[in-house]
Amino acid sequence: MRTGRKGLTNVNGKKWVRGLGVGFAVLIAIALTLWAAAALYFDLPSASLRRPALAIYLVGVSFPPLLYRGHRIFALLAAVVGFLVVLAWWISLKPSGTRDWQADVAQTPWAEIEGDRVTIHNVRNCDYRAEFDYHCNWETRVFNLTKLSGVDIALSYWGSPWIAHPIVSFDFGVEGHVPISIETRKVVGQGYSAILGFFRQYTLIYVVSDERDLIRLRTNYRNEEEVYLFRTVATPEQARGLFLQYLDHINRLHNTPEWYNALTNNCTTNIAVAAAASQNSRPRWDWRILLNGHSDEMMYERGQIVADGLPLKDLKERAHINVAARLADKDPEFSTRIREGRPGFSSLR
Repeated sequence: MRTGRKGLTNVNGKKWVRGLGVGFAVLIAIALTLWAAAALYFDLPSASLRRPALAIYLVGVSFPPLLYRGHRIFALLAAVVGFLVVLAWWISLKPSGTRDWQADVAQTPWAEIEGDRVTIHNVRNCDYRAEFDYHCNWETRVFNLTKLSGVDIALSYWGSPWIAHPIVSFDFGVEGHVPISIETRKVVGQGYSAILGFFRQYTLIYVVSDERDLIRLRTNYRNEEEVYLFRTVATPEQARGLFLQYLDHINRLHNTPEWYNALTNNCTTNIAVAAAASQNSRPRWDWRILLNGHSDEMMYERGQIVADGLPLKDLKERAHINVAARLADKDPEFSTRIREGRPGFSSLR
């Protein structure tokens, strides 16, 4: 019996699809196993148990495929079951608000709102001698929501053009600017790791501060960081809505800590969620929210920042504030001086 060319093509096509499916399943199994193994290694509270738990897990996941060799479904099933067990444990981990925190995140802010009067406690105002040599004052400041006129955003880069740190600064006119930075709250001796940011290693903190602290730290004391400052098109009403969303999350974090997560609960995703909530809408997700080094490009395309008719490249050059910040340094008019002559700020006092 002869097999026609068409029948042979169909058989080969089915084999190709089946092979593609098997390959995809293998990739899923590997990815689930690697994540679960990393979660055990990084997040088990007892350091002495991490390696034994990792070894037991890998042996347990590998045993069913070896026992039923040739039955690929057991490899995927073992990976999925093992992943779900580890995930259930991982989700149950609760962050603590009482640890040996670094001095710059020793306090968490909280706010009282009475009509248009907002009192913010634990506003950070650090006096820097060097990046890691500083003294932090924790202050109580009062602001009037009727003075809130707009929102600025600073983007700080420290190497890769794909990653930046955004700081939203609320403009209260004569009452000053209120910059708020969404960061990892680190314990003494702990540094930031992009890999560890995907696990239960850091809690989330909103640092409410002064621009002579949050921005000057990055322009004047962290020599590797470059900072760009943009004026957004937010109206006073939109600024008020966003500010109140920030304060709501700040108060919740003060009472109930949250885990930071580099993918789902970070500096940029929280801004996107708060901005959408302030307008009773859903976040407009974009790949540049995760690779936020290009968030200026995203905001420019959406018309969310004042460009004064400039191409993005020229706008970004004009928005670069490091030189101006170093010249202003401890000047009480620091916020005014870093904005002088920049697009979007010409009409501001």
